[in-house]
Amino acid sequence: MLTLAEPVTLEQEVRKSRFLAACAPIADAEEARAFIDRVSDPAATHNCWAYRLGQVYRFSDDGEPGGTAGRPILAAIDGQGLDQVVVVVTRWFGGILLGSGGLVRAYGGTAAMALNGAPRIERIETVSSSLAIGFSDLQRVKARLTQQGVTITAEHFTGEGATLELALPVTSAEAIAELVRDLTRGQSLLAFD
Repeated sequence: MLTLAEPVTLEQEVRKSRFLAACAPIADAEEARAFIDRVSDPAATHNCWAYRLGQVYRFSDDGEPGGTAGRPILAAIDGQGLDQVVVVVTRWFGGILLGSGGLVRAYGGTAAMALNGAPRIERIETVSSSLAIGFSDLQRVKARLTQQGVTITAEHFTGEGATLELALPVTSAEAIAELVRDLTRGQSLLAFD
């Protein structure tokens, strides 16, 4: 799944109204809400937004006519195949009414332009696991795990070795579990949370 590598902004003027799109990668709805609250300008005419988190999505027209702001922003996110993304488009009214079609083009277009220029990364779904391992196998197993795309999130040392907290790619979790079993001659097994 593709998401944004970092937050981005883009500003444009449409018939004397100023539109500012602020976009960011998010991990959950709470993070989306915090971003929306942080970038929304209370002095602006409207702060319209949308976010996508897998099958979950939300959007708001923030006082604009229904369907003219939040839904076009969401369509911009979906149109570029992005996930785990939030976009807030803030509008400062410039005195010229845009009409429904103009609002859809302005909000959706500003969001799409901002997202189009944003750096992207592939976000890999992971599963948490832990591994108790002896000192004799520790360095060799750690090296092989990192080669397999495993992230070691914590390391706790004991008298006999260490316990590793891991984030494994979901698609290769079973193969990694087998690799660990083989490398340690069955002495260490992954425990999935």
